[in-house]
Amino acid sequence: MPAMVPQEVPRVGEAPHFLVVTFPAQGHINPARHLALRLLSASPGARVAFSTPVSAFRKMFPDVEDAEAVDHVDGAGVHYVPYSDGFDGGFDTSAHDISYYMSNLKVAGSRTLGGVLARLRDAGTPVTQVVYTVMLSWVAGVARAHGVPAAAYWIQPATVLAAYFHFFRGTDGLDQAVAAAASDPWADVHIRGLPPMRLRDLPSFFTIASDVDHPYAFVLTAFRELLDVLEREDTPTVLVNTFDAVEPDAMATLRQHGVDVVSIGPVLSFLDASAPAAANSNDLFKQDGKGYLEWLDAQEAGSVIYISFGSLSAMSKRQITEVARGMAEIGRPFLWVLRKDNRGEVDGDDLCTGGGMVVEWCDQGKVLSHPAVGCFVTHCGWNSTLESMACGVPIVGVPQWTDQGTNAWLVERKLGAGVRAAVSEKDGVLEADELRRCIAFATSDVVRAKAALWREKARAAAAVGGSSERNLRAFVAGN
Repeated sequence: MPAMVPQEVPRVGEAPHFLVVTFPAQGHINPARHLALRLLSASPGARVAFSTPVSAFRKMFPDVEDAEAVDHVDGAGVHYVPYSDGFDGGFDTSAHDISYYMSNLKVAGSRTLGGVLARLRDAGTPVTQVVYTVMLSWVAGVARAHGVPAAAYWIQPATVLAAYFHFFRGTDGLDQAVAAAASDPWADVHIRGLPPMRLRDLPSFFTIASDVDHPYAFVLTAFRELLDVLEREDTPTVLVNTFDAVEPDAMATLRQHGVDVVSIGPVLSFLDASAPAAANSNDLFKQDGKGYLEWLDAQEAGSVIYISFGSLSAMSKRQITEVARGMAEIGRPFLWVLRKDNRGEVDGDDLCTGGGMVVEWCDQGKVLSHPAVGCFVTHCGWNSTLESMACGVPIVGVPQWTDQGTNAWLVERKLGAGVRAAVSEKDGVLEADELRRCIAFATSDVVRAKAALWREKARAAAAVGGSSERNLRAFVAGN
């Protein structure tokens, strides 16, 4: 059989067709879906498709029977064309480790995503631009094989991308400095072009760089592969979910070293008044039905403490007890997202002393936009950080791993819009006394004013004529 020769997709006279491809995790799906909606509004007449593995699609659209045979369209007009990662029924973590999943994802995903591109081409709706999120560098090769340009979508801060870039290239001996300070989270670390940081402010994976047997070593490998892919491309483009005012140093150092980064954030569909609204959130987790928005309506402005440690966190019994005790002592109403699979035998009703509410899952954008919410206790995932920033809600950061320490550093040191909480050195638990201290600080007049200022800057960047909106339109115009 002769080798496949990529043929450039016809472009003349046709509306652009974007295919946004993402990893099957809530923290990846959220910004990818927000981008799909923003692309629809930025390019009237464009077709936008969204592709995530079949297992995730089935959770998002449980009423759709045959996930692989459909081109499902949601209420906003986004088409869903899932690919297979080889585990359509879901990945069993008790049977295999995540490295096994990643290797199968690349093999099965490359084949089935290629099938998606071919099917759309044969249907007369060829994809003209692929956009893929982190962990999926192989997508660029699939797109290239089908003659379609691809752009990476970095869903963490530009500061994190700059840190990985200089770490992998050993700029100024950064990799050696990190290895030498691996046991001291307070050690000073210097990254070219960035303000002084400490080791604890860097992505957590840096300290496992030499441990090939670490269960999360695959993350470093995936990020290294992504940067290698970008380096091999003639005109690589990286869309970054940030905006110029919040990370000018990081954007500058990346551009100075040949990385074409384009700030298009905060990519949050609720900031775009012209963006079509989806029929529902279609999260991987089912929202709680307890009427939390109606409960918020009954609270005083700025009174509620919103608590959520994201979709992947697992809270120990002691952590749950400390948060519950701290909130009971503070005496302010709180809304706490705590899934049953993260709280063991603890009854949610037992945590609601002092006028709080515990829910399984919620629409976080709506919660943070509600005037009753006055503070966000968060793991500092970048999606949550951006949503809080765009809503002007002060943050108490409790980072756990990956980019969260860097995000907390940005919030505390660069934005002044919150505080990073200290946790127990023994077990990493945020204790009640520290929670009370941090909430008092985050809800002070000074921090609230800073949060309000960044709300205006974030919304200005995303608004029509703002820096990020112009950048996104320029990207769309090139397709």
